[in-house]
Amino acid sequence: MTNTDTTGTVPYAAEEPARMEWAKHAPEVYKAMVRLDVAARQGLDPKLAELVKIRASQLNHCAFCLDMHSKDALAAGESAERIIQLSAWEESRHFYTEKEIAAIELTEAVTVLTDGFVPDEVYERAAKQFDEAELSQLIAAIAVINAWNRFGVTCRMAPGHYRPGQHR
Repeated sequence: MTNTDTTGTVPYAAEEPARMEWAKHAPEVYKAMVRLDVAARQGLDPKLAELVKIRASQLNHCAFCLDMHSKDALAAGESAERIIQLSAWEESRHFYTEKEIAAIELTEAVTVLTDGFVPDEVYERAAKQFDEAELSQLIAAIAVINAWNRFGVTCRMAPGHYRPGQHR
């Protein structure tokens, strides 16, 4: 089946089918991930949590999670402008608070891990913006979205069908 634009005239590429419905075949793992996700978000500002999830999903190329968390961020009151600028946040720092920048920077360091560790200066900037309990929750939220991204990318979950709040 070919999708079309909003006018119904320009054909888009066909949607790639999912490789598998992993949640259907590993329901206990899926339920545990949902519980972990709920626990990791506790005490975090919902908009900040969505920005973190979007940034990690951008880095991991998880289209399904980008679709989901962009929609959830918009539903939580986040602006389209800040979501769009997130992929270039270093050049668009003036769109974000120092606390958000510290969270985004930590998200990148935890997500990529190309040096095998989170640099001290990145951790210290985050530790100055978040108390230990909130920082612990932030690290947990980053770890959880990275796990979700790996399921989404590996199983090729298709973006575009999510409705805000659908998986809450």
